[in-house]
Amino acid sequence: MLKACIFDLDGTLADTLESMAYVTNEIMDQFGLRRLKVDDFRYYSGEGANMLMRRCLKDAGDTELVHYEEGQRLYRKMFAEDPMYKVVHYPGMPETIKALKEMGARLAVCSNKPHPAAVKVISEMFGGDFDLVLGQSEEIKRKPSPEGPLKIAREFGVKPEECMAFGDQYNDLEMLELVGHSYAMSNSAPGVSYYADEVTDSVEDVLEDVLASLDK
Repeated sequence: MLKACIFDLDGTLADTLESMAYVTNEIMDQFGLRRLKVDDFRYYSGEGANMLMRRCLKDAGDTELVHYEEGQRLYRKMFAEDPMYKVVHYPGMPETIKALKEMGARLAVCSNKPHPAAVKVISEMFGGDFDLVLGQSEEIKRKPSPEGPLKIAREFGVKPEECMAFGDQYNDLEMLELVGHSYAMSNSAPGVSYYADEVTDSVEDVLEDVLASLDK
């Protein structure tokens, strides 16, 4: 029986590409580097803020990563000040999450977004409907390490095979293979769907399946 749902954040619960692009390009402007296209953040993101900054700086012209340390600092500072800028949830997502919660599902987010930003984004968009939010921090290895999903299962008192997970990036592969049932988003990075049980356009599309699978 499925007892818990684990969600990636960026690209799964919320569209954050414009948000990441805006903050990063503000930083590139400060360094006098080339601005980056919004669509390119599908490649830059997914492996944490540090890797995003490395990729962006190199593509923007800082091949030696001279501005790496300062770029990291500014990225975290700007997102801490306003992590919701240009962040939008996918259509119907708050209603879907609330329905799952009301049916007794344990709900968690496992994201490589910096932990304070992940917590604030989820709180702003979904109130208190999520039981646990894990973002990137020093305390736990970021995805693709399975430490986050395993910690969530322990905290919920369930087995990994009793969890369902949704993801869209290569860093989600371990999570998708770990759980009992997994979904890759249709806009996932190439090849991600191979590691999932099913592919979906949105979490809302599988709401009925999730509810029917819950241990009531």
